[in-house]
Amino acid sequence: QVQLVESGGGLVQAGGSLRLSCAASGSILKIHTMGWYRQAPGKQRELVAIISSNGSTNYADSVKGRFTISRDIAQNTVYLQMNSLKPEDTGVYYCYAAARGSFWGQGTQVTVSS
Repeated sequence: QVQLVESGGGLVQAGGSLRLSCAASGSILKIHTMGWYRQAPGKQRELVAIISSNGSTNYADSVKGRFTISRDIAQNTVYLQMNSLKPEDTGVYYCYAAARGSFWGQGTQVTVSS
C-alpha cells in the first residue's frame, strides 16, 4: 500500500503561481510513476502531468509551458510548479502513484480567480 498526502493548494489570482507537493509513504520502493490529475466542478478527472522513475515526463496540452512536474526520490515527494495560472486551472488536484496498483491522495483545492 502507498499513502499520498498533498499540500500547497489555495486561492490565487490569474497569472499567479502555486506549488503543490505530494509526499508518499508505505510501499514506496514499488512506485514507478507519480503524477497529478485534476477535477473541475462538473467535469471528469483529467491528467495534468506525470513523471516516471527514469525522469521522463508527460503533460496535458493545456498546461505545457506553464506547469513543471518534478520528483525527489530521496524524499519520496513529487512536486507540481504551476505558473501563469488561469481560471480554467481551478479544480481539485489529486496526487497519483502507480505501484502494482493505482493510489490516490485526498486532493487539494486550487482556485484561480480572474
